Amino acid sequence: MKIATFNINGVKARIGALTDWLSESQPDVALLQEIKSVDENFPREVFEDMGYNVETHGQKGFNGVAILSKYPLEDVTRGLPGGEGTGRDGADDEEARYIEATVVGDRAVRLCGLYLPNGNPAPGPKFDYKLRWMERLEARAQELLEAEEPALMAGDYNIIPQEEDAARPDAWRDDALFRPEARAAFRKILNLGFTEAFRARTLGPGHYTFWDYQAGAWNRNDGIRIDHFLLTPQCADLLRDCWIEAEVRGREKPSDHVPVWVDLAA
Repeated sequence: MKIATFNINGVKARIGALTDWLSESQPDVALLQEIKSVDENFPREVFEDMGYNVETHGQKGFNGVAILSKYPLEDVTRGLPGGEGTGRDGADDEEARYIEATVVGDRAVRLCGLYLPNGNPAPGPKFDYKLRWMERLEARAQELLEAEEPALMAGDYNIIPQEEDAARPDAWRDDALFRPEARAAFRKILNLGFTEAFRARTLGPGHYTFWDYQAGAWNRNDGIRIDHFLLTPQCADLLRDCWIEAEVRGREKPSDHVPVWVDLAA
């Protein structure tokens, strides 16, 4: 089973690029972030006609996550638990950033698609919200581990884990994506017992998933790696490979992110 995570940066603005990619790359499952569409306006028929089952958790103009799957999806849930009264103005649940479902191929895998808050400017309320959101994600991660079943948490984490994950780490020192508190929160989740799929297969610098639209970042390969797959031990046992489809960034009307893939024996 080949699963991709892709921050599409507006499904309607990039519908052509997205359908071209789906046709060419043929993921079995695509976890999308920043769909920027309410559920009722999501162009689900386009993807259903391509053979995908579609589940969304949308929001007008901002955020939003979706799952496209050629396999059946079961037990779909929307929203990260624990949000009531814990976030910025107690309004975590108004931000559509998280969706879960079980995909059933040769075996069942629990999918958690996420779009973690950016957190800028930092320090400040938005950064505090990001850290609280990560505390809630840690709690859900612990529950997934306790279930002792194949599960993964994938998406745009808005976290640069290490210096090697940025072409110019010094430029990101004060950014919410690279601040020590955010990186520590990411490591805390990882150290519960998850495998970071890309780093399980590929070491060293120069591997990025995001290039800003400004200042010729793509042409200069001035990127950062912020889109990640975290796998439970049972899911890590199924891992065949993980890679970044970087060339997608050079296409017409691209997202500023590119797909990241895992291939599972499932």
